[in-house]
Amino acid sequence: MLEKEYGIPSRKSLTDPLDVLIQTILSQNTNDRNRDLAYRRLKRQFPQWKDLLHARIGTIIQAIRPGGLAGQKARRIQDILRWIKKRYGRLSLFPLRKMVSEEIKKTLGSLKGIGPKTLHCLLLFGFDREAFPIDTHIIRVGKRLGFIPDGFDLEEAHRWMAPFIPKGKSLSLHLNLINFGRLICRARSPQCGICFLAAECHLKDNYCHASEF
Repeated sequence: MLEKEYGIPSRKSLTDPLDVLIQTILSQNTNDRNRDLAYRRLKRQFPQWKDLLHARIGTIIQAIRPGGLAGQKARRIQDILRWIKKRYGRLSLFPLRKMVSEEIKKTLGSLKGIGPKTLHCLLLFGFDREAFPIDTHIIRVGKRLGFIPDGFDLEEAHRWMAPFIPKGKSLSLHLNLINFGRLICRARSPQCGICFLAAECHLKDNYCHASEF
């Protein structure tokens, strides 16, 4: 039903996995507009990622301030870049292409700033793998429609959903559920009257008041 309503998203040309990783870190706890603004400012200040390695942290913070949590994100991005350079001898995630997805998760998942959503975004958008990133929109919709258990956090939700995503549908389901969460199943004032999935909502009796998810 989501594809019937929103269509099948086309995949953009594959971008550099390191670019995807940094964009995703900048997207944490903010919206796409602020993420993109922070990323553009960061690239304008530091055209190449190597320029960030020894930059003053205050300069990085100032560049990404529109994305929120600038101090935390700046330190984590710089630490991650230093880790990559030390481990691979260059600022590139292309050495990870030979790894299976679970090995990539294990390799990067212990670094601060790289949680399950960031890992799945990197796999899906950076490596063109079967991966299903879950953000705040998707976990809210999932709990309201009942396909994600109520008590699950983002880490638990990623593990739970992985077996249920049809092969080849990760991108479509991810993007269309986000659209649905932004346009219809909003955190506040959900548009129940025009919802094409209302019959599936296990909270439909109290749906219009279900803003806690």
